[in-house]
Amino acid sequence: MHIAILTFDGYNELDSFIALGILNRVDRPDWRISIASPTPTVRSMNGILVEATATLQDACAADAVIVGSGAKTREVVEDPAIMSVLRGLDPSRQLLAAQCSGTLVLAKLGLLDGVPACTDVRTKPWVVAAGVDVLNQPFFANGTVATAGGCLASHYLATWLITRLDGPAAAERALRYVAPVGEQDEYIERALRNVSAPTPLVRA
Repeated sequence: MHIAILTFDGYNELDSFIALGILNRVDRPDWRISIASPTPTVRSMNGILVEATATLQDACAADAVIVGSGAKTREVVEDPAIMSVLRGLDPSRQLLAAQCSGTLVLAKLGLLDGVPACTDVRTKPWVVAAGVDVLNQPFFANGTVATAGGCLASHYLATWLITRLDGPAAAERALRYVAPVGEQDEYIERALRNVSAPTPLVRA
């Protein structure tokens, strides 16, 4: 099982690393969680340099993909070299998830046509301009595609992926490692409820 987190130059550390940490809590030796980037290293919006462990081509062949967010996402979607590779993403054979401005990437790839989505407040105008109806909620899933809005909603994407790939019990175990002490049950219940139950559409 390969889950790739697309991480571009100017990436948001919270969006890539929270999901990375939670997904790696799944105790499955056959799972591989990677940072997939268009270059060998990328620097975050706050100056943190990280080495890629997979390419964009690898991500297109992965079982699941999280499209991370960052300060340069509008540059990413205007880069024909990057976008031509990402056209290999396919929701008919992959789980696809997008965090904050990562939603803009899916929108520009035509993977959100007719589907409402979540994103952050700053990115919302660009996603709307791309023809996507933005919801005023932290998480929404439609079939094999999910989106989340707000950095601290990234654990919803991780929870959704684990639930889809290994079941809710595995998601609960992973979340229990990271949930605030004394609030584990509440934290886990809310996360599982948001990703497992039919999600109401709250229009912005």
